[in-house]
Amino acid sequence: MGFWAALSKIYPETDHQRCWVHKTANVLNKLPKSVQPKVKADLHDIWMAETRDEAHKAFDRTLKRFEAKYPKAMACLAKDREELLAFYDYPAEHWVHIRTTNPIESTFATVRLRSKRSRNCGSRATTLAMVFKLLQSAEKRWKRIKGFSKLELVVNNVRFQDGEQVTDQSDRTAA
Repeated sequence: MGFWAALSKIYPETDHQRCWVHKTANVLNKLPKSVQPKVKADLHDIWMAETRDEAHKAFDRTLKRFEAKYPKAMACLAKDREELLAFYDYPAEHWVHIRTTNPIESTFATVRLRSKRSRNCGSRATTLAMVFKLLQSAEKRWKRIKGFSKLELVVNNVRFQDGEQVTDQSDRTAA
């Protein structure tokens, strides 16, 4: 069972964000080198779109443009469409952080490297202590999240559409 399968078991009702960096690499790996720059530019048009509707239009354009010649690459892209666009349901300030999983992966790369090298060199407690200290050391180099003040809204399930907070019609009339 992988990470995404476990996450789906715990949170079955939610769409999960997919990483654009990894999806781009996966799609480009299924293409000849000569076509990769064109497809990469189209992929950037998708994830850099201002709204979900613009992203869907760019998505459709890309699929239509390349699907006939490169069906495997476009199937790879199309299968995670909603997950790739899930970031539009969060504050726009957070998009830069949630379009990719690289910050998470680079944090755990250090831990993975050290824990593999020191395998069987101590008890579970010493391994956990080492991991804790490694993460504590790594956090000194972390960038502060943009829009930190909006995290409370996200945690409290406030709805966002295209990066903007959604307010009910009744809220608008009261203001």
